[in-house]
Amino acid sequence: MRTRTIMNHSEVVWLTGCASGMGLHLADAFLRRGYRVVATDIDEVGLQTRARERNWPTDSLLLRALDVRDVRAWEALAEEVAQHWGRLDILVNNAGYIRPGFLKDIVADEVDLHLDINLKGVIHGSRVAAQRMVDAGRGHIINIASMAALAPIRGLGLYSSAKFGVRAFSLVLAQELAPLGVQVTTVCPDLIKTAMFDKQLDYQKEAALTFSGGKVLTVEDMERVFFEQILPRKPVEIMVPNTRGWLAKVGNLMPGISTYMADYLAKIGEKRLLRERSAAGKDSA
Repeated sequence: MRTRTIMNHSEVVWLTGCASGMGLHLADAFLRRGYRVVATDIDEVGLQTRARERNWPTDSLLLRALDVRDVRAWEALAEEVAQHWGRLDILVNNAGYIRPGFLKDIVADEVDLHLDINLKGVIHGSRVAAQRMVDAGRGHIINIASMAALAPIRGLGLYSSAKFGVRAFSLVLAQELAPLGVQVTTVCPDLIKTAMFDKQLDYQKEAALTFSGGKVLTVEDMERVFFEQILPRKPVEIMVPNTRGWLAKVGNLMPGISTYMADYLAKIGEKRLLRERSAAGKDSA
């Protein structure tokens, strides 16, 4: 059995994408700290299984299926949370989708999936939460973007486009909601060791730039960022790591030069990707 409460909170946090990866780990981290948690995922069976495995406390937990593309589902669950706990303090828009591919090869369904889940899902959730939070005069919306939101990433064109949109939307939302007592944070992490990491190992050329950074982040790294930086400070934007984020921003200022840099970084990234494939027991041929 896991050690539970570090401190007690009356605050209610709603997270998406909690059946795996960072969403699963963050739900666990919030529960351990005594928050009341609304844990959601489109995979309801997987979500319930993870909750049982981790012995999540039922008295401070709502487990619900949620397709972030469905605005009516967002609205219905927001009403249920209001009836159940009477408040919503934090929303973490974490659910995401990725399938590497060069833009000339993509099919229409992939366009819809990337934009509907990664961008429109964030917009739907933020809008629904903002209405409740503004009425209460407080709240914190945390939207997970990516390093791919700071500089365009070839081979991840749809993902990067959606995350650029998440960042733009979130920065505008932060400006609009701050005078009303609601804070918005955009989180731009580098590669994190999750199922999305594993999926990209199968795309040697397309995902090369993803692996061009240094140390791969862990969900434990992101937990520390959340509880030591994001929640206490409520920054408008945070990049993880900060140095990599600034390099991405500088490169984005000079698209012509960044094209040449991308060639160089892709070679580095491809080598690192192959090493990760080997470590994961995948055929690197």
